[in-house]
Amino acid sequence: QVQLVESGGALVQPGGSLRLSCAATRFTFRNYAMSWYRQAPGKERELVARISSTGSRINYADSVKGRFTISRDNAKNAMYLQMNSLKPDDTAVYYCNARHEIATGLEYWGQGTQVTVSS
Repeated sequence: QVQLVESGGALVQPGGSLRLSCAATRFTFRNYAMSWYRQAPGKERELVARISSTGSRINYADSVKGRFTISRDNAKNAMYLQMNSLKPDDTAVYYCNARHEIATGLEYWGQGTQVTVSS
């Protein structure tokens, strides 16, 4: 069974940093674009950052540009999100997403990890 497991969420003070990880199992990780999404209470899920299967293309939401860095390690079947200068508005459940670069309909989600930014 395909699994995406997020970790690294925590309570952190404004201005602090966190590193989220997403571990992938039972699918060909290197063929999938990977993304981080987040959903705050009462809001729709939004794209935070996306990285292509080879890591050559990266996109960020305007709200996190310059503060967050997405990366992946295809040898370890893992993706990461380094989050710096965190703000209370970054508080949300963060989800890992995998989408096949070519085939349609092949998409997986993790269960989410909570990030809370508060003093």
